[in-house]
Amino acid sequence: MPTTFAVDDLDHAVGSPLGVSPWRTVDQERIARFALATDDDQWIHTDPVRAAQGPFGSAVAHGLLTLSLLPAMAAEVYTVTGAAGRVNYGYERVRFPAPVRAGSRVRDRIVLDAVDHLPGAVRLRATHTVEIDGGSARPASRSRSPSSSSMPHERQPARR
Repeated sequence: MPTTFAVDDLDHAVGSPLGVSPWRTVDQERIARFALATDDDQWIHTDPVRAAQGPFGSAVAHGLLTLSLLPAMAAEVYTVTGAAGRVNYGYERVRFPAPVRAGSRVRDRIVLDAVDHLPGAVRLRATHTVEIDGGSARPASRSRSPSSSSMPHERQPARR
């Protein structure tokens, strides 16, 4: 169950963990579907037999597949009341220190770094660390997201 934050109380959570998502399995079927959707069918992802002889000893998920799971995992961690919704603004400093082997489970550990008050919106800046269950001391990915803009109901988004 996600933790709920009121949009006006987010400043008090800066520097604190927002939470940790449930474990999510990244199986070979998910990897194959991602490869199909992105036209990235490199053998290290899509050919488990050949990948078993490769540098990681098995097929591995695309780094961008791991990154693409962040919005769904973040929604499992927290919600914001008093806002019309979230807008994915992007990610910064994205790194993939450890491979996610097919069949692994991952989860997202989120820390709120800053809250930016903008005209008609509040932008959350958070660090996302995707952990691998029992597999690695290094995370699967680490990134910063100035991505979740929560727009209060009573205000309109700023025009550019």
